[in-house]
Amino acid sequence: MGLSSCTGASPNGWPNMLEHGPQSVRPVPRARRSLVGWMLAGLLGGGKPSFLARVTGFAVCLSLGHLALAATNPVVRDDRGEVVQLARAPQRIVTLMPALAESVCALGACDRLVGTDRFTNWPASLKALPKLGGMDDVSLEALVRLKPDLVLLGRSARLLPRLMALGIPVMALEPLNQTQVQHSLQRLAVVLGLPEPDQQAAKVWQQVQDQLAQARAAMPPQGKGASVYFEAGSGGYAAGESSFIGELISALGLRNVVPAHLGPFPQLSPEWVLRSQPDLIMMGQASLDPLQRRPGWPQLVAVQQGRVCQFTAEQGDVLVRPGPRMGEAALLMAQCAQRSWKP
Repeated sequence: MGLSSCTGASPNGWPNMLEHGPQSVRPVPRARRSLVGWMLAGLLGGGKPSFLARVTGFAVCLSLGHLALAATNPVVRDDRGEVVQLARAPQRIVTLMPALAESVCALGACDRLVGTDRFTNWPASLKALPKLGGMDDVSLEALVRLKPDLVLLGRSARLLPRLMALGIPVMALEPLNQTQVQHSLQRLAVVLGLPEPDQQAAKVWQQVQDQLAQARAAMPPQGKGASVYFEAGSGGYAAGESSFIGELISALGLRNVVPAHLGPFPQLSPEWVLRSQPDLIMMGQASLDPLQRRPGWPQLVAVQQGRVCQFTAEQGDVLVRPGPRMGEAALLMAQCAQRSWKP
């Protein structure tokens, strides 16, 4: 057949399908090109390439091109189970969840971010980036103008189908517990094209674990086994045992009053909390409704004895974001326990 190359114009004038076809296909190395030509010449008898030879040659080249891509760009799956494989490491990334932006920065790729959701505020340098909206009101037009080569967002984001329809690469990650956070860091390190991605992700995760160990050591003895109610958001949304916050509570030797069967973040009534009688109350976000006005809450022992921690807005961000600052969140919880049970 004389197929001297899978790239450039072929001897018979056919256009280079690997160059002018899908951008995700890369040229086949010269060693593989000669192998392809030898195989086809042997199979098809040499001489002027027939139509069958040309089609077969293209099919073999395309397969080898995909194999070459797979060898250099590892495949990962996001939280939808969808394959995410980019032709090159992304350089213009948009994140639509604060924890995802923080994870990208913790992995050393903060400079690749070009836009975020309105709530992203850490590291401080990200405050200067274009803000594209919240969970349900992201400006698609503004996002497209940023020309992202990857958008990181939650799998429940309403914008996800529209981005896919526009052909914008997306990766949906929405971790709800510590294992999922660790897995998200690992997959992000791969997609970012970091050298030795597993080690990079492990380094970030080890920092979380080291801070968690410090927080555990700082817990006052009186707090061991104490029951805790953690309110993660306005409207009575609590952190259950199965959430990443609930896992931090358990790791500190505290007992979460919100059982796992209610889900990671159930909405609970003030009366439910009253019946639970927690020893300690943590408010992940400053409540607009004074605790004394909640039905029955003045009768809570935790309220009467001042074992209520209302965190600042900045601290609340640390506590409720499933990302690389979870160790810092554990330290905040330990400090809360220290204030509540002074020697």
